[in-house]
Amino acid sequence: MGTQRNGFKRESYILSVDVGTTSIRCHVYDKQAQIKGSCSTKVTLLYPQPGWVEMDPEELWQGFVAVVKGAVNDSGLQMRQMEALGISTQRATFTTWDRKTGTPFHNFISWQDLRAAELVGAWNRSCTMKAIHGVMKVLHCLTRQKRFQAASLVVFSTQHVTMRLAWILQHCANVRRAVEEGTCCFGTIDTWLLYKLSKGLVHATDYSNASATGIFDSYQMCWSGFLCSLVSLPLSIFPTVEDTGHNYGTSDPSIFGLPIPVMSVMADQQAAMFGECCFNTGDVKITMGTGTFMDINTGNKPHTSVAGLYPLVGWKIGPDVVYLAEGNAADTGTAIKWAQELDLFSEVQETEAMAVSVNDSDGVCFVPSFSGLQAPLNDPRACASFMGLKPSTTKNHLVRAILESVAFRNKQLYDIMLRETRIPITRIRADGGVCTNDFIMQLTADLLGKKIDRPSHFDMSSLGAAFVAGLGVGFWKSQEELKHLRCTDRVFLPRGARDGYTGVLLSWERALQRSLHWYSKP
Repeated sequence: MGTQRNGFKRESYILSVDVGTTSIRCHVYDKQAQIKGSCSTKVTLLYPQPGWVEMDPEELWQGFVAVVKGAVNDSGLQMRQMEALGISTQRATFTTWDRKTGTPFHNFISWQDLRAAELVGAWNRSCTMKAIHGVMKVLHCLTRQKRFQAASLVVFSTQHVTMRLAWILQHCANVRRAVEEGTCCFGTIDTWLLYKLSKGLVHATDYSNASATGIFDSYQMCWSGFLCSLVSLPLSIFPTVEDTGHNYGTSDPSIFGLPIPVMSVMADQQAAMFGECCFNTGDVKITMGTGTFMDINTGNKPHTSVAGLYPLVGWKIGPDVVYLAEGNAADTGTAIKWAQELDLFSEVQETEAMAVSVNDSDGVCFVPSFSGLQAPLNDPRACASFMGLKPSTTKNHLVRAILESVAFRNKQLYDIMLRETRIPITRIRADGGVCTNDFIMQLTADLLGKKIDRPSHFDMSSLGAAFVAGLGVGFWKSQEELKHLRCTDRVFLPRGARDGYTGVLLSWERALQRSLHWYSKP
């Protein structure tokens, strides 16, 4: 594909930006999906009160513009060679703003923010929720519709938008006033960026981002009127939900010097799934970064879980909708970074050699639950802990126990997926910064008894958004073509060492049980 300028053909490229929890990164991709230029900047997290986590919307916007310009500059190319822009963002981080002025009413409230924890607890314990669960169970028995079964199991979480938005409406008078006047806009990061790129013309999101808010009905494919009326959220403030691959319009020419078509908007984990080319039912992606996110492609139907897997829209491109079921462990990279700050090691690269320098962890178990335990135990009050310490324990044993805990959580999530979805696993692909650790990767392959493919390019969220945008403008022709562009760094084959870990896993599971319900409040 090329662009005709001044009588000669000019090579064209795809821009893709990933707005993560700690950084904003932009890459320029060529036809072979190779990176021609990059730029990144850090995201400043604000902690105005204990448990509160915020980001400045204007600073985020300025960072977004800066990395796009920086990546094009780094590539040595020109902005007019950029065929399309794709955007991948962290999920469930939101703000609200004035529709007339575009001024935010407050900072972005991060998905990590805990200000609504008491509200979440009160609702989950309420008679209202018990009554709803009861009614939905009856409706499920009568109709056998999966959406009623899902509603009978639903509980609120601080990671979802629902209760944090309810908290904002309770505590911010200017937001309530704007709602009454019909001038309030709600948006996750993608919606805010689209609004700014279009100079206020576009108030939209895509299905992948909407489905991660907790306010979206993935069965009906619309904002949940029932949930909004239950917790008093005004439907009028929510953006239009569009396809993942959609022409969202062009950026205002004043921003980058000329208009660039925005052709995809995508939530980060779903984008990583697309970047890994997990297009078929039974494909699994494990992203190991700050936390671990394990996703399985469940095909054209959402999965109803009893153990804490979350049904998501993976992507909607044209008439085709792909659903995912997701399990997560919050403290993967977090635990490794914590160990580094304790001076257990200087560089993260040392951990693999430290782990293999000892035969085992000397009976030490590590419970990685700085943020509670997610599926299948689902206990926000669990504590992080080392158990089985003894005078013979060394730093190497502690580091090995931490790395083993990452693989053990991977096995837990994998076992739930197998048990609950009953979908045969076709392939497993891993990405994220922690997947560079060969010890974790090999142990995970051993425990799962499956080969795991690690790509040579780790920024899969950015690649996924680029792929969708490129398909939208004909830069790439099909998903089959994309599969040929994906490059493998290494395939980890199971060595049959699973049986040797049976006793260690049982000890670790006992340690998990002893860490449950440690704190009186989440």
